[in-house]
Amino acid sequence: MTTAIVLGGGFAGVLAAAVLARHADDVLVIEGDRYPSGPHPRRGLPQAYHSHVLVTGGARALEDLLPGTLEALYARGAHRRGLTGEALILSAEGWFGRYDTGAYLVSCTRGLLDQVVRHRALAGGRVTVWQDARALGLFGDADRVAGVTISRGGGPPETVEADLVVDATGRRSNAPRWLTGLGVPEIAEEVISSGLAYATRLYRAPAGLAAGIPAIMIHPGAADRQPGQGATLFPIEDDRWVVTLTGTRGGEPPAREPGFAAFARGLRSPMVAELMAAATPLGGIRPYRDTSNRRRFFERTPLPEGLLVIGDAVVAVNPVYSHGMAIAALSALRLDRELTRHGGVKPSRTPELQSAVAEVADPSWRMAVGQDSRYALPDDAPPTEAAAVQRRAQSLLSRATLTSPELATRLFHAQTLIAPAAEQERTP
Repeated sequence: MTTAIVLGGGFAGVLAAAVLARHADDVLVIEGDRYPSGPHPRRGLPQAYHSHVLVTGGARALEDLLPGTLEALYARGAHRRGLTGEALILSAEGWFGRYDTGAYLVSCTRGLLDQVVRHRALAGGRVTVWQDARALGLFGDADRVAGVTISRGGGPPETVEADLVVDATGRRSNAPRWLTGLGVPEIAEEVISSGLAYATRLYRAPAGLAAGIPAIMIHPGAADRQPGQGATLFPIEDDRWVVTLTGTRGGEPPAREPGFAAFARGLRSPMVAELMAAATPLGGIRPYRDTSNRRRFFERTPLPEGLLVIGDAVVAVNPVYSHGMAIAALSALRLDRELTRHGGVKPSRTPELQSAVAEVADPSWRMAVGQDSRYALPDDAPPTEAAAVQRRAQSLLSRATLTSPELATRLFHAQTLIAPAAEQERTP
């Protein structure tokens, strides 16, 4: 009998649980919240009110893990938009042409996505979920994690043993502190912040514009080192749009009217502002500032057997890149393949699993950090010669992608985490 415990019942956690149910006899999910009854945000997920899209690599991985999930989302009102044929994208260098690159995104509220995925991932009775339960720490030592200490509903601590503990608790994971308490060396960590902030509002779409509107993305201009202002508009379920305005230090989008609308009108294109003016606002404006890129290098530390850390607890990039859910799905798919290759859950193989998870997240990390590093410098920092050369090269390449279907295809395959064919062939 093999037992696995998943800490965190969000998107990454339920996908990991669905995978583990194929390879372990018992799977237990520990979730600190109570799941909402409908497609609504979870209390412990403050970013759930903002724009969420699932990019191509993540959508394909999700479909591999849980066949039929995309169709279930579309049936509930989610939208698929091809890039760039069903999108209007103003890049730093100008407007993209409308090409069929094979890349796409799926847009809906996070509440709907979570509900549909959770229902399908936990179906079949192979996974037990303890809601309103809190993990207090790991049970074991520096050589082996043997379980978790848990409090249910605020009750007394209890220890639950397991062959494998998976931490999917996100950016606020306590795993580094817990491991130190077991005598494990400190986990190396890197944080790069662009200072980006964003603000989001939902709108009721005008009659006739709800279903067919393209995805709209207004990026900062090429010369905008600060404040880097931009906007996105995505169609979501129930004839609504979700509009997110972004900006960095000194140019953050206001969280109140009339500043919110004025900010949109001041962007490089008035398109999003004009659509906002034609639509009906639904509720207030919600700000968000926790956008740092954070990576914890668990794979570089001699971890105890029986522990695996996944999702945002390992690599959490700026949410503006829409990679978090995709990396969670791709990591779960890689976990499934690794467990199949290893012949099931084997605590001694968890260091290999940790390295595999880090490998999956690495392209997203490098892409986000490469973009955000230019905003992370102090305002008065003089540009280096190397940085200036890199910006000029980036500018030339960006201009070329605007009119080249081949280059645009390569760009959007990278940005939506579509693995190159050679890499797909190497993946077991």
